[in-house]
Formats: sequence, structure tokens, C-alpha cells
Amino acid sequence: MSLTPNEPQIHPVQANTRDRRPATAPVCVTMRAYEVYCAIYGPQPELVEGTCRGGFSSGELIAFLFAHSFPKGEWKERWLQAIRGLNV
Repeated sequence: MSLTPNEPQIHPVQANTRDRRPATAPVCVTMRAYEVYCAIYGPQPELVEGTCRGGFSSGELIAFLFAHSFPKGEWKERWLQAIRGLNV
């Protein structure tokens, strides 16, 4: 896929969209979530690239981004806090 200069780089996201196009998120968002993912589970680049289960789910993005707002030592605890009860 070629991007024009005004198009952001994107990664796939597991979600349904209203217009039925594939769900995506800007790389600046997915890589912030991936930073937390790596701290908890270890690196898996295929996850953000989409070759492993189609990227993060929207709920995972929410939970990982929430966790990122806290000190790194709290990321796993905060991710668990956010993911419990999350139904998106």
C-alpha cells in the first residue's frame, strides 16, 4: 500500500467499522500500546504489523494506552485494571 505524504502510517486493528473498511489506527497510537505490550509479554512485531491475528483489538488498545499513562512499573497492574470489565 502506498501512502501519499498527507496519509498517516497505519497498522490494522481488530474491530468493525461503520463503513466496512478494514479497521486501522495510526502507528503513533499502536506503537505506544505496543510498548506496554512488550513490557508485559515481550516483543512480537507481527502483532502490530497485522500478520498475527490482525493487530490489537480495540479493547486492547484502550487498556494498553491507559496503562501507558502510569509509571512503567505499574503497567501490568494498570493494564489488568483497565481490561477487567472492558466490553467494546
